Amino acid sequence: MIFSYKAITQDGQEKKGTIEVATQDMAIVALQRRGLVVASIEEVKEGQGGSIFNYNLAFLESVSSKDVVMLSRQVATLFDANVSVLKAFRMLAAESEKSIIRNNLTLLSDDIQGGLSISESMLKRPVLFSPFYVNMVRAGEESGKLSDTFMSLADQMERSYELTSKARGAMIYPAFVIGTFVVVMILMLTMVIPKLAGILEESGQAVPVYTQIVLFMSKFLVDYGIFFLFLLVGIVVYLWKFKFKDEGGFYLDRMKLSIPFVKDLFEKLYLSRISDNMDTMLSSGISMVRSLEISASVVDNKVYEQILIKTAEDVRGGVPLSDALYKYEEMPNMMIQMIRVGEETGKLAPILKTVARFYRREVNTAVDTLVSLIEPIMIVALGLGVGILLASVLVPIYNIASAGF
Repeated sequence: MIFSYKAITQDGQEKKGTIEVATQDMAIVALQRRGLVVASIEEVKEGQGGSIFNYNLAFLESVSSKDVVMLSRQVATLFDANVSVLKAFRMLAAESEKSIIRNNLTLLSDDIQGGLSISESMLKRPVLFSPFYVNMVRAGEESGKLSDTFMSLADQMERSYELTSKARGAMIYPAFVIGTFVVVMILMLTMVIPKLAGILEESGQAVPVYTQIVLFMSKFLVDYGIFFLFLLVGIVVYLWKFKFKDEGGFYLDRMKLSIPFVKDLFEKLYLSRISDNMDTMLSSGISMVRSLEISASVVDNKVYEQILIKTAEDVRGGVPLSDALYKYEEMPNMMIQMIRVGEETGKLAPILKTVARFYRREVNTAVDTLVSLIEPIMIVALGLGVGILLASVLVPIYNIASAGF
């Protein structure tokens, strides 16, 4: 339920706003916890002004990695300035432009004021804070280095965000070009080719095989294009639902690691993410087993997730990390050897940082290489496609014109 309120601050200023809680009594208590004296409060009914409209828009909002990175930076800065935890989150809630972040930070502040720790409050809001984030904050609370923890979190998430953004950006350009090409080809086959097909049929001359194929494709799209579109949408919806099933997600993630040209990029991206997460958590004092379990939950690939879960079980049983990873072909020997050196020297976290840095460079190189390969391949493929389409139409027309002379 959403309540609209008018209240008086400790400075004597009037304040208006809305708050989302289960009951009116809870709303009053939450406002009093903020140091406000409630003058009036009433429930906002549906269709009553803009508050409900804004609330509904919250369903359309999402929290990006960039939002969490900025939030972490701001929290670390406020902690460095000796701003109290409660005041820091209140300030960030008031300044946030996204209602989903503002509402969650407001409720987070209420929980902290009610006696919960920061990590316990964050655990209740997975839309903002991942298991990795919560456990890092818990480690920071236990060590008394919350400011350093939030700065480390911001650094780690920024590295991950930049890496993922670069890999995703490499796919946007070819996807856009291919999509545009497909749309143009469909328009040609459904609007231009049918008119030319009439001319070819009236001439009564034999047409080449490749022209017959193009004419068949054109006729199929004109007669059955709408059914083909529904079938295509159905397949996309099925694959989308299939992705969220355990076996479906595993199969699709395994396929990512099997596609030529891009499998190396995905492998290095996930290995960089695993190494970076492990380094950040081990450096913060989180146990090896717990670090593996948390990394499994945030690696975003079912294949590596299962590897890390099974590895955590082996490490819990007393097996060294390098030996536990050795039996998986997805884990490269170089990484395993580096981890073994870290275990023997007692400097596993710095070694993992070096590994993460290496794979970040490898991802950047792989993206640049992939882009440099995709561009000429697309140019050749698009040229062949357009050339075949034009030749299939122009050659028969040229023959007709020649026969006429």
